[in-house]
Amino acid sequence: MAALKAFWNNPMGPKTTHFWGPIANWGFIIAGLADTKKPPELISGNMCAAMCVYSGLFMRFAWVIRPRNYLLLACHVSNESVQLYQLSRWAAAQGYFQKKEASEVAEKQ
Repeated sequence: MAALKAFWNNPMGPKTTHFWGPIANWGFIIAGLADTKKPPELISGNMCAAMCVYSGLFMRFAWVIRPRNYLLLACHVSNESVQLYQLSRWAAAQGYFQKKEASEVAEKQ
């Protein structure tokens, strides 16, 4: 019971936005993971890039605030990973990786 009371009254506990904000942000990760099953043509490159910037900024925020919010940091590290994967799928579908290979072949000839 003492551990539950300590968790409840913790500065990062469930009575604060430091707890519920990261919990709500896990929805981004779940949505991103669900989108990995969809065709890459449906991915928005602009939105993935914006989410990467957003998660990068909030990773720093979670690290510099006191006390450090490890739950928020873990959430944004996970989101950054998922969004970078989606961005790479989008770039491959748009042909960004193939154009580089094609220009290398043209230079060799």
